[in-house]
Amino acid sequence: MSADGERIDKWLWAARFYKTRSLAKAAVDGGHVHVNGTRVKPARMLHPGDTLEITLGTRKVTLTVAGLSERRDPAPVAQLLYAETPESLARAEAERAQRLAQGPARQGGRPTKRDRRLIHRFNESGDT
Repeated sequence: MSADGERIDKWLWAARFYKTRSLAKAAVDGGHVHVNGTRVKPARMLHPGDTLEITLGTRKVTLTVAGLSERRDPAPVAQLLYAETPESLARAEAERAQRLAQGPARQGGRPTKRDRRLIHRFNESGDT
């Protein structure tokens, strides 16, 4: 770690938001990461106290940088590098409650033999 800070793509990798540095770099290049409200480049130096906004899929995470690390440590150690803001946690909880209110997700997969028979019966009864 240099005295100037640490590259944002390297920090995102060390904090375990992305599996590889190249994925972290692609996310930063794609505009999915903002530092202090500004879109940045992967070489941007990150400092403790900076505010990050990261878009992970459909979830938007806002956090404050608590520490820097050049190494990718185990997850419990990596979680000490940042603190998620209360607003971000509240937003995540609201999204979770909304998903639960929508009901269970479809249990995917192919129809069983019994399901196929019922489908065929239903389709045949509509043709006559």
